[in-house]
Amino acid sequence: MNFFSPAEVANNYIGIGKAKVNTPVGRMILLAIMAGAFIAFGGVGATTAAVSVESASVGKFIGACIFPGGLTMVLLAGSELFTGNCLLTIPLLQKEIKFGGMIKNWVWVYIGNFIGAGLVALAIVVCGQVGLFGNGMAVSVISTAVAKTSMSFGAALIKGILCNFLVCIAVWIAFAAKDVVGKIVGLFFPIMMFVLCGFEHSVANMYYIAAGLFAIKVPAYADAATAAGVDFSNLNVGSFLGGNLLPVTIGNIIGGAICVGCVYWAVYLKKKEQ
Repeated sequence: MNFFSPAEVANNYIGIGKAKVNTPVGRMILLAIMAGAFIAFGGVGATTAAVSVESASVGKFIGACIFPGGLTMVLLAGSELFTGNCLLTIPLLQKEIKFGGMIKNWVWVYIGNFIGAGLVALAIVVCGQVGLFGNGMAVSVISTAVAKTSMSFGAALIKGILCNFLVCIAVWIAFAAKDVVGKIVGLFFPIMMFVLCGFEHSVANMYYIAAGLFAIKVPAYADAATAAGVDFSNLNVGSFLGGNLLPVTIGNIIGGAICVGCVYWAVYLKKKEQ
């Protein structure tokens, strides 16, 4: 068999999860910063491609096909991503790691992801990347941030659940593959679907919304957004953290840790405990 069965993936993840939890904090943060940057670069590429296409629907599809490059870098280059690490409930339920160890990993990785994504967001504004296409990219960046911070708590929560269900399935399929090509192909479709459907990924939003916040501080970009009819008056740190990241993060935990991690533990590993 040229791939691991679902039961083998579940069993293999126990060792993977233990290694993640036992990683020294300093190394964990550095790997998390890398992952945040990788996901952000996926977002930069997706937006750049989408804005270059006149048809909004075609542009969104092209962007959705490019974004999986972010998770490809996360899984193949080596890094720590909060949303994927929601699968740590598998070794937790198997009693191979402790609850405190899982939470410690989630907190430090989340912080590192935020740093990495935020640095990329700042960099693309400072270097003028968002000024592409006659500031058309700036308009897209700002309008995306506004849309994400304007959702209701419930909508953001549900979209967060749906997103990380697909992300963790993508990670699961990638772990099933035994070669690089298989991992890339396996993760591609679930990630493409979540982006195409407009579901909410906390780490991606650390980039998307931060980029919008940085962009509105540049007069030329703010003026372009205003001229395009984008109202960013309510785009601020509060709407970023409380209006989007909070419900999306909770949703991501439910979608990944419970809907995938707990379910697959119950299906493939629980009987081995009895």
